[in-house]
Amino acid sequence: MRIFKRLATIASALLLVTVLAACGKSSSSSSSSSYTPKKLTVQFVPSSNANTIEAKAKPLEGLLKKQLGIPVKVSVSTDYNTIVEAMGSKKVDVGFLPPDAYVLAHKEYGSKVILQAERYGYKQPNDQETNKLVKTYKSQILVRKNSGIKTIQDLKGKKIAVQDTTSTAGWIYPIVELYNHGVNINKNNISTVQVKGHDQGVMAVYNGTADAAFVFEGARVLVQKDAKDVMKKVVPIYTTKGIPNDTITVRKDMSSKWDKKIAKAFKEIAKTKKGHEIISSVYSHEGYVDAKDSNFNVIRNYDKTAKKIDK
Repeated sequence: MRIFKRLATIASALLLVTVLAACGKSSSSSSSSSYTPKKLTVQFVPSSNANTIEAKAKPLEGLLKKQLGIPVKVSVSTDYNTIVEAMGSKKVDVGFLPPDAYVLAHKEYGSKVILQAERYGYKQPNDQETNKLVKTYKSQILVRKNSGIKTIQDLKGKKIAVQDTTSTAGWIYPIVELYNHGVNINKNNISTVQVKGHDQGVMAVYNGTADAAFVFEGARVLVQKDAKDVMKKVVPIYTTKGIPNDTITVRKDMSSKWDKKIAKAFKEIAKTKKGHEIISSVYSHEGYVDAKDSNFNVIRNYDKTAKKIDK
């Protein structure tokens, strides 16, 4: 009889442990994606002049507040890494992340992509915008027309204006495709200078402070008002393969309910006249479509090669 009592006691104890463990798992799981914002913080990255972007993006605060029913704070980060870290430390709820920055944010902090931007495509010469909406864009290598630089091989020994090392169009894609053509950014006597914004990359070439620049296709349009002859003086010598468009990404613990609310809000805002004007002027976005993490596996493949180059 004692043996049966002891077995019953042990069984009860094991059952209690199992129940507690299950409760612990349930609590952990729910807390990992149960954040409900009382005030939404949205941050952009400086693809061009940071002050200009902030001024253009600020009106989104009112439009998002109207859609979501809570206060919204819009700001611009100093660079790509800053916004990734801010989302990881839960200081920023929503980030407009380029694809490589998203991949990093997802890997390091579990940040979730909810939307991907649509843009009009470009055709050459002179970065002419097409009327076709696309979910990818391209990077270009620009040089001065009279520089004598005609091919990727001619970049050896030259000075190149680049973006942050997590910038897809301003670093990752160009260095990988250079590498695939036999030119190593770190081993062929190439010097680099980091500039903030693709417009600054174009101007570095235009003003002669750099021999070449890595920028997204269409970046020359950003400076056309100030440098009216930029299309004649600054020309592409190489265009990369397609890159997935920018993301709208949320922090890891954002609840699924708010994932959907935020996604719906941005889609609806993009359809309004005022909202469309804002997203178009900031990043040339025309609208947003649902996105999933696997859309960015191509970026992960480029990242692997980039790491080899940096060794």
